[in-house]
Amino acid sequence: TMTIHNEKHVVDVHVRSGLYSSDTIFDYTHGYIATRLLSENACFILKINKEYIPELEEIGRLAFERKTMKTVYSPKNVWVEFQSGHSILGSIKDWLLYGRPIEQLCSGLPLYQ
Repeated sequence: TMTIHNEKHVVDVHVRSGLYSSDTIFDYTHGYIATRLLSENACFILKINKEYIPELEEIGRLAFERKTMKTVYSPKNVWVEFQSGHSILGSIKDWLLYGRPIEQLCSGLPLYQ
């Protein structure tokens, strides 16, 4: 499911698929995306690159296209591959950088940037 909060400039995406379940937050105010993989008990954080990540206004349109046409005909499909690296636990400085929505999603979990 996807929830778009235009007034907060935040998009919540929840994927419920058993072992592969995840929660993702696109925080356009702070410019970061965080994905919490429930099976891994970890959070992965990515800086929003406007060249590859759709604008907030475009996400709703893309979701509508996906729902109605089952295929998104857009060059802005987002595929991300994370490589294992060192993890950190979020500090106050990190949460100021990433913003409150991502802090709420990832607090207490290892962060991979």
